[in-house]
Amino acid sequence: MKILTLNCGSSSLKFDVIHTTIEKMQRNEDSSLVRGIIEKIGSNEAIVRFKTHHGHDSKVKMPVNDHKEALKKIIEILTGDNPKILSSLEEIAGVGHRVVHGGETFTKSVVIDSAVKEEIVACSDFAPLHNPQNLIGIQVASEFFPHIPHVAVFDTGFHHTMPNYSYIYPLPYNIYQKHRIRRYGFHGSSHRFVSKQAAELLGIPSEKSKLITAHLGNGCSITAIRGGRSVDTSMGHTPLEGLMMGTRCGDIDPALILHIMNKEGLSIAEADAMMNKKSGLLGISQLSNDLREIEDARDKGHEMATLALDIFCYRLKKYISSYMGVLGGADALVFTGGIGENSCIVRELATKDLDFMGIKIDQSKNTMNNGVLGKYERPTDISASDAKVKTLVVPTNEELVIARDTVLCIEKLL
Repeated sequence: MKILTLNCGSSSLKFDVIHTTIEKMQRNEDSSLVRGIIEKIGSNEAIVRFKTHHGHDSKVKMPVNDHKEALKKIIEILTGDNPKILSSLEEIAGVGHRVVHGGETFTKSVVIDSAVKEEIVACSDFAPLHNPQNLIGIQVASEFFPHIPHVAVFDTGFHHTMPNYSYIYPLPYNIYQKHRIRRYGFHGSSHRFVSKQAAELLGIPSEKSKLITAHLGNGCSITAIRGGRSVDTSMGHTPLEGLMMGTRCGDIDPALILHIMNKEGLSIAEADAMMNKKSGLLGISQLSNDLREIEDARDKGHEMATLALDIFCYRLKKYISSYMGVLGGADALVFTGGIGENSCIVRELATKDLDFMGIKIDQSKNTMNNGVLGKYERPTDISASDAKVKTLVVPTNEELVIARDTVLCIEKLL
């Protein structure tokens, strides 16, 4: 099967076409035919980028008014002659959609119907910045592909194995009963993928592994995984909780929000924007939410960039340490995501002085493949030879998870 995967954001549409079958999954022989992204949708200078499995690489700017135009452009890429990717759209057997929040309703991926769409809308209260955009992608794609299955793959799905003492907040219990306010967790597709890859690299069955997986990008989360199942994760009811991120503050004293709103005269919307869009690396450095720019500024002696990076790594180290306790030790610590895969500085600082826990990296292994995003093309062990806990860098592939789940849903195997 050839599966089109879509990840729809407020002003972006990420896509991939993956050739896979159940047999190919079992042999890890799935292949991406083309992957790309359209950014700055709604402007006259939208960026259209894609790369084929043959190495054809394209990046152009053009007007793209909305997501419907963006998907139309993707279809032109897929069916064009230069390069030739598909003979016709009929080769697409299904469309897999990333959906951020599935609430307590969706514990696994599902074929989308009207009832599923209604529930995705209902879950928008939990993820107002994400679910409505994901639904736009579903609606637009359904117009172009009306006669094939569409599948929703939920970021929250992987974390439904957490025990209740992990996901229940210590608030009055009736708050949970009335409003389903609890820890849900996110980046589930990424944590699921890299944990399986890590177990394979370690040569141990996934169901017997103990892993800490750190997905670090503009959004960051870390998960404790026992036996292939999530038992705790840093993001909570929303993606704001947990680690410091590009523009999100992560864990803070909750009373601070009321205090700041009072002192600064902020509305609820303004306070939400401050925590989600103006904090984190951007808020501390006052320069950028891009860690690459933070690291460059740090190297030039920029005081606030140095502080931002120090806070980021310190908070990550605290979570790594706490999850070692949750799991009672671990087989491996796994770094993934744009930062996790590419920042040797973050990996070094986040694991510094954790030798007593068995975590120790080899600095030469940590730095020799560092560089351009995606430099690590396969799972890599960067542990020191005497480390009792392996430290791995595993490139994530959420699109592959979406494609595989789409095939399994079509075959009714999930």
